[in-house]
Amino acid sequence: MLGAFLMGLLFTLTLEKLRISGAVRAGILTGGLGSYTTFSTFSIEAYSLFQTGHLVKGGLYIVLSVVLGLSAVVLGVWLAQR
Repeated sequence: MLGAFLMGLLFTLTLEKLRISGAVRAGILTGGLGSYTTFSTFSIEAYSLFQTGHLVKGGLYIVLSVVLGLSAVVLGVWLAQR
């Protein structure tokens, strides 16, 4: 969730408030934070839960991760715009 929050915050700050080049912005967001918040970790955790028979936990993990992650991005954008 921290990575999603930081992505929303830095996405907005680097777009609206800081003067940096598109290449530097892409490097920070996709290179820096992208490596911190890899989708592969999410995928392997969900897979592991399903493989061990924890279907409800796996489903909740997926739904809550997406909902909470999106909420963290929205919060980061909102804070950056203030």
